[in-house]
Order: sequence, then structure tokens, then C-alpha cells
Amino acid sequence: MSPFPRIMAILLTLAVLIGVGQWYLVGQAPDYTITEPRLSLGQVLGGELAGFARADHPREFQFPDDHGPHPAYRTEWWYYTGNLKSAEGRHFGFQLTFFRTALTAPPDQAERASAWGTRDVYMAHFALSDVAAQRFHAFQRLSRATLGLAGASAVPFRVWLEDWSITGETAVGQPVSMQLSAAEQDVVLDLRLVSDKPIVLHGRNGLSQKGAAPGQASYYYSLTRLRSTGVVRLGDEEFQVQGLSWMDREWSTSVLDDTLQGWDWFALQLTDGQELMVYQVRQQSGDVHPLSSGTLVDADGTPRTLTATDFQIEVLQTWQSPADGTTYPAKWRVRIPGEAIDLKITPYMADQEMHTLIRYWEGAVRASGTVQGRPLDGDGYVELTGYGEKKAGSAVFGRMS
Repeated sequence: MSPFPRIMAILLTLAVLIGVGQWYLVGQAPDYTITEPRLSLGQVLGGELAGFARADHPREFQFPDDHGPHPAYRTEWWYYTGNLKSAEGRHFGFQLTFFRTALTAPPDQAERASAWGTRDVYMAHFALSDVAAQRFHAFQRLSRATLGLAGASAVPFRVWLEDWSITGETAVGQPVSMQLSAAEQDVVLDLRLVSDKPIVLHGRNGLSQKGAAPGQASYYYSLTRLRSTGVVRLGDEEFQVQGLSWMDREWSTSVLDDTLQGWDWFALQLTDGQELMVYQVRQQSGDVHPLSSGTLVDADGTPRTLTATDFQIEVLQTWQSPADGTTYPAKWRVRIPGEAIDLKITPYMADQEMHTLIRYWEGAVRASGTVQGRPLDGDGYVELTGYGEKKAGSAVFGRMS
């Protein structure tokens, strides 16, 4: 294969991701080993593109349809993270995420000379944290949504990029059941996830406001407690594992303005049956944005919205990336005074930095503390974006939860 079409495909994909123009992909399949350049939050999630729908009002969610793609919006993602253990107690964290971004606003009825032409591109990240070995494995793929290379559907539920995939049963009134599958080099993840709780809508009935202006928001829901069983394989070693996973689902057209730097996002599954999601959006001034938010899910599945004044996040320790010297928070105290929850959050590994098209930190963490004075523990995931940048952050698409 000539390298020229591959290079052109990479450049065109990057142009789309940073919003340089509304171009068509017409070359050969892209290279999956890109690590530069680094992109910013503002470049990817900022601004408005004419013709796309906007998340500017509460809507009625429809399932199973909303598990599938939303082509009227510019960007969306399917985000899965979790903590797993083998029978011998070996601990693994994992991330498997799929992102869709649109090149052109609908309707798109243009005729293309090439079968490679499409209005959507997909990106996927796959990471595994091997705690015992203190090794972090992370991979990225990029592809166009054509010729079966990548795509998403609601019925049957499926999201895929080549042989990385999520498939599932999502019938209304039944527990959601999904199969996750990803393999790269000598790292394999094959899991079955079954939801123990109903879908949780975040924000105002699923409208998660990120900025003051109309449309600076996303539609956002989660499955916060997914019983997980399956296989992790590293080289010649195979581990039967079980644990808990978390699914985040968002779609939007524009959520950020140029005053924002990045965010710190926490998703915790606690031993008393509760789940906690909180995020704080950091402004370039150094202040926390007043629209930072969260959700506390009771053991029975009842969600309660948390505003920025309901919780406090204190950084207790930092870690410096050996790649470029970026300093990230590396230990936190999270308090919800109104619920008498007081937790310390510690990464299972310091280095869980994603070296993908853009650079951000996302990793498995453990929680320990108290609720109403009683001991409370848990596991979860933290995502950190916008560190090491003079202006808006370093995570493409990002969870922005």
C-alpha cells in the first residue's frame, strides 16, 4: 500500500478532530499509532457548527434507541471503565471507549466518488491497568464509518471499530446485558456486563449543563453498577475475572467555552451499594466553575443531583509525568457534608496516563473513608484533563461528565 493515502487520511482525520474544516475522508485506512500532535479541549469541544442539533433543553429519553447513535449531533461517546479481580486476587482496571464525530452536519446527501467517503469518523481507546505488575497498557484506533470498519446501531445494540466492539441486549424492562471485546498486541479483554440498577439520568433530567450559554451542555446518562465477568489475557497468562463496571453515555454539539481549562471526573462504586459521580470543571483563572456537578445513587437506584456547593474535592498529593513533566493530582479527599460522606481517593497506579492523539490521565482508583461515621470503601475511575496545557486541555472528546 502506498503511504501517501494513509498520510492523507491521517491529516484529514486530524483536521476534522480539531475543527479546521468539514472535509470528506476519501483515502485508505488510517494508521493507528498516532501519538502527536496534542489537541485541546477547546479545539474539539468548543464552538458551534451550523446545522447540528444542540443540547439546549431537557428531552424525553427513549430506550433502547438512545443507546445507539445520534447523527444530528456533532459528537458522542460510549465510555466503559471498571475494576476486576482474578480468583487469586490480581487486580485489573480497564477502559474501553468509543467516540464518534461528524464531519458535516445533516442532512448529508453528497455523492462521493470513493466508497471510503463518509460523514463520520470513530476513535476508540483501550487501556488495561495491571496493578500487580504496575504496568499500564494503552492503545488507540481511528477509522471512518464506512465499509463496515466502524459504526454504531441501537437495535441490535452494537458499537465497533474493526474487531473492538460492544454488543448487547437492551430491551426495555430487562436488565441491560453487554459484551465487551478488545485485543491489541498481547493484551485481551473479553467481558460480559449485566446491569444491577436502572439507567441514571444526570443533571436536569439528563441535560448536563457545562457552560452558561444555551447549548453548552450534553445529554448524559449512565449505568453505574454493571456486574462483570470474563477474561483478561496478558501474553501467555489468562485470568478469569469478575468485578464492577460503569458505563457513561453522552452526546452533544458544543459544551465548552474558551474560559475553561479542563475537568476532574470521579466515578465510584461503594461497598454500601451507593455510587458517586462528581466532576469539577476548572477555569483558566484557577477557579472551579459553578456549574460543576454530580450524582449520588442510592443502593436502591434512586439518583440525587449534587451541585457544586454540595461537595468538596481537595488534592492531597501530585504525580509528575515522566513523558513531559506534566503534574497531575494523584490523591484526593472528596467530601459531601450533607450526606456525611468523607472519602480519600488513591490511584491503584500512579502512571495511568493516556498517550494517544491527545494526552490525559484516566485510571483505576480505590476509595476509603466513612459515611455517617461508619467505614466505607470502594473502587472507581478518575479522569483528569487539561493539565500541562497553557490553554484549554488535552483530552479529545473526553467524558465531560
